Amino acid sequence: MTVKTLEGFILDELHVGQSAELVREVTEERIQAFAEASEDFNPVHMDEAYASKTAYRGRIAHGLLSASFVSAVVGTMLPGPGAIYLHQTMSFHKPVRIGDVVTGRVTITHIDHESARVTLKTECLVNGESVLDGEATIRVPRRRRPAHA
Repeated sequence: MTVKTLEGFILDELHVGQSAELVREVTEERIQAFAEASEDFNPVHMDEAYASKTAYRGRIAHGLLSASFVSAVVGTMLPGPGAIYLHQTMSFHKPVRIGDVVTGRVTITHIDHESARVTLKTECLVNGESVLDGEATIRVPRRRRPAHA
């Protein structure tokens, strides 16, 4: 797909089935930065000794860290700049660990031209297996803003 990272897509440029994805490795640095940004220092994410005694048998990444890759696709690729999140559902299926490579993907499933809203299937995959999925409603610009002089 063509990515318009500077302008984003306007409503009339979108079609059902259009998709985009972002692939990112989950690293120690990403987990630390996410914990600092969210102030979620749950030891299951931050402390190996603690996490090794849980059902996960080791540290896992924040679920919302993976979900943030979907948000990055929405905000920078599809629909891109100018898109506004209105609603998101999510189901988490498997834990994500340090070193996992996560593919965040969105696919347009419905376009409401009257309200300038699109519905997206949202998902994150690790090794082709779903770690989370859901549905988002996004408001999309109808026209481009004039360039600033």
